[in-house]
Amino acid sequence: MAAVRLSSAIREVRIVLCQRSSASSGVREFLSANYVSIKTENPATPILVRECSDVKPMLYTRFSHGREKSRELSNLSSEEVLEVLGEMDDSKVTSATMS
Repeated sequence: MAAVRLSSAIREVRIVLCQRSSASSGVREFLSANYVSIKTENPATPILVRECSDVKPMLYTRFSHGREKSRELSNLSSEEVLEVLGEMDDSKVTSATMS
């Protein structure tokens, strides 16, 4: 499980996924393993999870002044989703392994 401290530049993280599709399986695994630790490390940052039928899994990060970045997460593993989250911020996120 990874503890991820998001940059203060990130105002919101939004994850969209399908409850059943194989393309979203890595995202579901990522959320099961990491959501609590990420939310614990970033209590002031909204982390929204939206489940919809037959959608491509996506990660959106919103910054100040309404600027957003998005990235498709289809067929990625849980570890790859964590890497994508780290790449979404210009100033990077700090990642550390929890004991």
